[in-house]
Amino acid sequence: MQRRTKIATVAALAMAALTLTGCSGGSGSGSDATKSHGPIKIWYSNNAQEIQWGKAVVASWNKSHPDEKVTGQEVPAGKTTEEVIGAAITAGTTPCLVYNNLPAATGQFQKQGGLVDLSKFPGANSYIESRSGASAKQYKSSDGDFYQMPWKANPVMIFYNKDMFQKAGLDPDQPKLSTYSDFLATAKQLTSSGAAQYAIYPAPTSEFFQPNFDFLPLYAAESKGKSIIEDGKATVDDQAGYDVASFWKTIYAEGLAGKEQSQNDAFATGKSAMAIVGPWAVPVYKKINRGSVPVPTKNGMSAAQTYTFPDAKNIGMYTSCKNQGTAWDFLKYSTSKAQDQRLLEITGQMPIRTDLQKTFPDFFQKNPAYKQFADQTDRTVDDPTGPNTIAVLQDFRDFYEKAVISGQGDLKSQLAAAAKTMTTDWAKK
Repeated sequence: MQRRTKIATVAALAMAALTLTGCSGGSGSGSDATKSHGPIKIWYSNNAQEIQWGKAVVASWNKSHPDEKVTGQEVPAGKTTEEVIGAAITAGTTPCLVYNNLPAATGQFQKQGGLVDLSKFPGANSYIESRSGASAKQYKSSDGDFYQMPWKANPVMIFYNKDMFQKAGLDPDQPKLSTYSDFLATAKQLTSSGAAQYAIYPAPTSEFFQPNFDFLPLYAAESKGKSIIEDGKATVDDQAGYDVASFWKTIYAEGLAGKEQSQNDAFATGKSAMAIVGPWAVPVYKKINRGSVPVPTKNGMSAAQTYTFPDAKNIGMYTSCKNQGTAWDFLKYSTSKAQDQRLLEITGQMPIRTDLQKTFPDFFQKNPAYKQFADQTDRTVDDPTGPNTIAVLQDFRDFYEKAVISGQGDLKSQLAAAAKTMTTDWAKK
């Protein structure tokens, strides 16, 4: 189970909406709007826990701000959240704030003229960077400003079914999963013993975001924190990228992961013994006797050194907002220590905040299953922020489906070709 919205090409939908409406992306982005105060509207995610949090923070604010009332609602229904936002930008009907911004789509929304530059608010950079620490840097746009507020993360790790490990004759309390060779040996034992049909079952489908849940976590770890785009060039054809791709190619070639889309949750139904998941999975898999470990690396690495993918969702302020002064004040209020604590307690998702365990010691003492995820929040690598991020990720997924999952052709040359295409698409205007 992956809590990730399926996304089509935002730009295509934006163009369609432009044709229908004849409008450009929003208004009210001038200096007067940044100082204007009054009622605002916000959208939040449609999962039950975030709805609960959203309603509570809105009610709390409105109680003490009767002249700056906030009206909250779920993101309107549509094929994808990103398509809905892209169309609303074009039509000028976005709310002031959306608490469900995918970092990979932020550059596209910015290119559409839909996002307010948060760094223009007095003290904004200081506020963002003091709350989020070093991880905030990866959410800056190419001009060095923030067009998204780093908000919450679901850093991914590996859950494993202890009962299946024991059935396979493996140590359920000290699993050998830290190196590629140990992981592969463990995976083969799980399947050959009959304990599990598959060792692990990442989604083998073609959506651009799927590398976030197989390749990218392991690449972040093996490369010790490298992005897939650095200095305008794709990095995935380096040694770390080749080693990660080779590892996954072996997983598929040995029949240790399914090549067809699973019709249900493979980990929940016992089809697979392992899954790559974020902290949202703690309550979802509460009935499974499970353990958790960081993603593997080629030669092994301590948990304190291991990077992963954060699966973050951030907050965007949109240019159609007339009362951006209130929007900025509410954004800060909703990301305060008190509201972050509520978010953590209600959703189990990690606020992108420094020293999580020291800041909220009572929560982690009562909920130790979340400690490893909290520790991981300091070492994450998200998708790069750019107007063509989605195209770049799709380039990589196209390569991955053919060369890794299907195992066709020479891996090294295809990886090099994919990196070249990614670099070209990244630079497109």
